[in-house]
Amino acid sequence: MATSRIVFLGVALLLVASGSAQLSENFYAKTCPGGVQAVANVVTAAVRADRRNAAGLLKLHFHDCFVRGSDASVLLASTPGSKAEKDAAPNLSLHGFGIIDQAKAALEKACPGVFSCADILSLAARDAISFIGGPKWKVPLGRRDGSVSLASEALSNLPGDTSTFQQLVSTFAKNGLNEADMVVLSGAHTIGLTHCVKVTPRLYPSAEKTLNSTFVAAQRKLCPNTGSAANNFINIDNTNGGQTFDVNYFKNILNHQAVFKSDSALISTSSGRSKVVTLANSQSIFFSAFGAAMENMGRVGVLTGSQGKIRTQCSRR
Repeated sequence: MATSRIVFLGVALLLVASGSAQLSENFYAKTCPGGVQAVANVVTAAVRADRRNAAGLLKLHFHDCFVRGSDASVLLASTPGSKAEKDAAPNLSLHGFGIIDQAKAALEKACPGVFSCADILSLAARDAISFIGGPKWKVPLGRRDGSVSLASEALSNLPGDTSTFQQLVSTFAKNGLNEADMVVLSGAHTIGLTHCVKVTPRLYPSAEKTLNSTFVAAQRKLCPNTGSAANNFINIDNTNGGQTFDVNYFKNILNHQAVFKSDSALISTSSGRSKVVTLANSQSIFFSAFGAAMENMGRVGVLTGSQGKIRTQCSRR
């Protein structure tokens, strides 16, 4: 039994590797030559209109890759009798679906039935982060779209904001991402918003002892311990207005000013702390490592060749 499991795992990894190997930055050069730029045009317009869209598009890509791989399953709508990923509790705060739909509509006019929703998601995350001054990484293309989307899988596969260091390592490892990938990709929390309900358990009735007292006082002003304040929005990283892609997220962790318990957990081990210190001290190292890790994540579980399909509408199977 143990031998058969090892063989099965080896075959699965080979299939993932072979699918990933078929991706290419020039995949649409002949079939949809203006497609990559069309996505960039839609994304940059959306982020220019509202800078918060950058975090939304990045999170969409993350949550897609961690469930069934980078197959755009997070975009699928629920059907009678089948609750989709996007309606699972961890995904109820996702936004940016309309931007992806807008890009898809533009592509269907230019080159119908050619450009996958999964590739749009991957490009949109890169283009959004680059537009706000973050890193720009390579996005090999050629993914195809999945047809299965289950809320139960989102619940069991997405990392949680209360996860321990080891839980985070384990969750990322399931997707072929190592500890270094996990730490640097957590840096996505340098932008974006969360609800007060996510931080109040760390502040009340007594604040966690590891938290900086000045940080606690500031967070309590933003998030009073009342039911009416539970859904108030706060910046995950409040430095520079909360929407600047930089290393301050890692500095906040070292100063015990992290909003999420899972972020504080990054320095709960010596190896994690060492990585956080390195990233906090160099924006160039952070940008380079983040881009490389994003490319790795974008290759997780991809469908290529005759696998999957090309959806004409990203929300429909």
